[in-house]
Amino acid sequence: MTKLLNILLILSTLLLLGVSGCSGLCGAWSTDEAEAPRARAAVRDDGAPPVSTADPKQTSSPADRPIFVSRPSSADSQETAITESGLYLVSRVYPCAECGAIRLEKVLPKEVELTKPFDYSIKVTNLTDMTLAGVAISETLPPNFRSTGADPTARIDANMLVWEIPSLAPKDSNHITVSGFATDTNPHKHCTRVVTPVIPACASVKVVHPRLQLAKTAPAEASLCDPIPVKFVVTNTGTGSADGVRIVDSLADGVQTHDGKSELVLNAGTLNAGDSRQFEAELRATKTGSFTSKATASSKSGLSAESGQTTTIVGQPLLTISQTGPERQYLGRPVTYEITVTNKGDISAKNTVIECAIPSGVTSIKATAGAKLTGSSIVWEIGTLTPNGSRAVRVSYSPTQETTITNKATANAYCAESVTALAKTDVTAIPAVLLEVIDVEDPIEVGGSTTYVITVTNQGSATDSNISITCTLEDNMTYVSSTGATGASVDGATVQFAPLANLGPKAKATWRVVVEAVKPGDVRFKVTMNTDQLTRSVEETEATRVYK
Repeated sequence: MTKLLNILLILSTLLLLGVSGCSGLCGAWSTDEAEAPRARAAVRDDGAPPVSTADPKQTSSPADRPIFVSRPSSADSQETAITESGLYLVSRVYPCAECGAIRLEKVLPKEVELTKPFDYSIKVTNLTDMTLAGVAISETLPPNFRSTGADPTARIDANMLVWEIPSLAPKDSNHITVSGFATDTNPHKHCTRVVTPVIPACASVKVVHPRLQLAKTAPAEASLCDPIPVKFVVTNTGTGSADGVRIVDSLADGVQTHDGKSELVLNAGTLNAGDSRQFEAELRATKTGSFTSKATASSKSGLSAESGQTTTIVGQPLLTISQTGPERQYLGRPVTYEITVTNKGDISAKNTVIECAIPSGVTSIKATAGAKLTGSSIVWEIGTLTPNGSRAVRVSYSPTQETTITNKATANAYCAESVTALAKTDVTAIPAVLLEVIDVEDPIEVGGSTTYVITVTNQGSATDSNISITCTLEDNMTYVSSTGATGASVDGATVQFAPLANLGPKAKATWRVVVEAVKPGDVRFKVTMNTDQLTRSVEETEATRVYK
């Protein structure tokens, strides 16, 4: 402490010596013309000519050139000059000529008339390369001068006008104009003083406050078959740098890094203010379930930040499949199957596909929208099935024969086990015979003849067997002859054709009976048909008109 006081005492002494070296600071500002040397070129510290009283911001006219100059002595920093037009110029440098910080320039008229208003100007210039604060200017007014105003307005303190300049930029100037008039014929003595600011020796110590911010993102769900992508963003949101930053994520049981570790460590190094660093990693789950964790970022200096908590549901799709269709169907009619696939798992089933193998013995395949024929299969690409989501499709076949159709449907999805459903349908044929009888000629005259044509058509899908045809004549007609698919025997008014062994689907059999009309009347020709597949007889009659 004693050593520090000695140093301060020495510095104070040096400062006082420097100030005493500028002994002209408080001297009078006026100099009579007789005291000034004869005309020489006016020289100021900055090499520029003095400023005119007409406008402190403009340079002097040729009539304002100085006709004599008073140079400062080594102990003074004041210059004075008088121009040809009668302006009195004064310049002084503060705090001294060798250590100039502020130049004060003053322009007054050499002489004025009694009670006639006049102006004079004051200009203060910052000679340094730094902003000066706390500059004050005081103007002591003589008792025989009455001030009528100042621009800018001054603070009045007894017989002084005071202007305070809070801040003066490097090389900048402030201009002041004082207005007034003389109240008697005695000479005026206007003294201006400048209070120079204290220019401190400063050193700045930067105060920083680095802060860490950590964000973590992870998918809401993931498949057991896929890696789990995670992303970290660490940011220095404060000021200053954060050194040795690293991120640690302690993983939940059942989740590992790609190399099998239970903790993920990422080194971010140094983060300057505002810097961010992003990291991406892939984790893998060893089992299904819900896994929650959060990460921590820390620095070498002890900074820390936590991310938000993330939860990822790791699951596996579980497909089920069902199929419905008729147990029995008649040949010739379509067989339709509806297939439904449901995801019973806890995550979505992606790339779900339904496939049906086309059974043999069918034709005319129809399916719901989106179906594609791929080889011997029908395929629906139904995309993603959410948990408990279902999708149903349909397919129809037209059987070509009596058989048992087995429809096999299979469902697949990414990371899901394949499932299969079978549906069987017995296809049976059914006969359906049609009996038709027509007369070729109608009406007929007694003694004339007509032919009855008998046609049996199997409209069904199965073969009919033992088709038996029996014809009965009324007494208005007599049998003449017969032809057809089988031979006939006649017994009085009855014509019996031998049974036809088989009549296939869509096949026809025809018989003809020729009769002669023996007496007039409204006659009926009756045909009776029996088959093995019919439980009752089929009867058909044809009306014929016999006239005489």
